[in-house]
Amino acid sequence: MSARLALICLDEQRSRDFVAKVGHGGMRLRRARGTHRARLAFAIAGAIALPAFAAPGSWDELTIGDAGAPAVAVDPLPFERAGDSFPGSAFYYLDLERREPGLGEGIHSDAEGTAGSSIVPPPIARSLRIDNSGVDRTRAEQCLTAAIYYEAASEPDSGQQAVAQVVLNRVAHPAYPKTVCGVVYQGSERSSGCQFSFTCDGSLARRPNRLFWERAASVARTALAGYVYAPVGLATHYHTVAVHPYWAPSLHYLLTIGAHRFYSFNGQAGQPRTFRYAYLGGEPLPAPHRRDDSSVAAAASAALDPLAIQKAYDEGLQRARAAGLVAHPGGLTATGVAAPAPVYTSELKERGGDGLYQGSNLPEGNGIREEYRNSGQWIQSPTG
Repeated sequence: MSARLALICLDEQRSRDFVAKVGHGGMRLRRARGTHRARLAFAIAGAIALPAFAAPGSWDELTIGDAGAPAVAVDPLPFERAGDSFPGSAFYYLDLERREPGLGEGIHSDAEGTAGSSIVPPPIARSLRIDNSGVDRTRAEQCLTAAIYYEAASEPDSGQQAVAQVVLNRVAHPAYPKTVCGVVYQGSERSSGCQFSFTCDGSLARRPNRLFWERAASVARTALAGYVYAPVGLATHYHTVAVHPYWAPSLHYLLTIGAHRFYSFNGQAGQPRTFRYAYLGGEPLPAPHRRDDSSVAAAASAALDPLAIQKAYDEGLQRARAAGLVAHPGGLTATGVAAPAPVYTSELKERGGDGLYQGSNLPEGNGIREEYRNSGQWIQSPTG
C-alpha cells in the first residue's frame, strides 16, 4: 500500500464522517470517530513500512556516515600539525612530548626587533589637563568638540581620540597658539589654507546632529581632563586617505586610524623636549576669525607651513651648536632663535657664575659610587 492508496481511502471515508440517527427527540448527529481513525492509521503505517520490507537485505538507511567505522583516520587541524603552526596560534593543543625539535624557535614580536637591532618605541604625549573653571574651560571644550565633530564624526572612538590628541599636541608646541580655540581656528580668516578645513570650507553652516555632537563632546571632555591617546604619539598633522598634501612626504608618518593618516615633525621640531604641556588659559572666542582681519591673516600665514616650521627648528639648532650655546630643552622658537644664555650679576659671577648651578659641590658629585657603576646593565645577557 502506498501513500496514494492511503489518500484514496481517506477520500472514501469522507462521505461517512457523519451519520444521522432519527429519534423521538429529533435528528441528532454523531461523529463516527473510532472506526475511521483506526483505518486511517493503518493506511499511513502501511505506506511507510512497505518500502522498507521490499528493500534489499544490504540496505541500511540508519547508518550515519562513518560513525560506525572506528578504523577511519581523522586528519588533524592545521594548528595541531607542528609544521603548519604560526606565531600566535594555539600551540597548547600540541603534545609537548612529541612535538618536533625546534618548534617555536625564532618566533618573536615585531616590537622586540631582530638580532643586532633595537626598535625604540615612538615618544608619546604627556597629559595636558585643562581644569580651569568658567570661561576658559567652556570655550576649550566647545572648540575641541567642534574639531572632533566636523573632522571625525563618523570615525570610531580611536579616530576621534586621535584628532583630539593632535589638537592638544599643537597647544603644547611652541609653533602654534597656546589655547585650544586658537589652535582649532588658526588660519580660519583665509578662504583656503586653514589648519582645520571645517573652519573655512562652510561646514560650520550645517547644523550638527545632536547625538553625534554629544559623542564628540564626551571625547573632548575626556581629553581635557588629562587623557592621553598614546598611539598617535606627538602627531601634529593628519589628512584623509583621499588626499595627498605636499607636506606628507617630508613629515614623519606614524599610523593610519580610520580614514586619517597621522604625522609628526621630523628633527628638532618633533622632539619631546620641544613640547610644553602646560596650559595657561586665555581662550579666545570659539568662532572663526573675521575674513577682513588682515593683521591676523598675516601673522597666521607665516606659521601655517609645516615644512617651514620644521626647517626653522633644525636651522636654529645648527646655529646654536655652531655658536657653542647650550639652549634650554625646547628653547628654540619657531623662528629658529636659540634661547639666550643666562645673565648673572657681577656678584654671582664672582661667586662662580654658572658653576653654582651645576651641582658640582654635591657629595661625590663628580663621580659615580662603585655600587652604582654598573647600574642599567644586564646582569646576564638574555641572548646568552
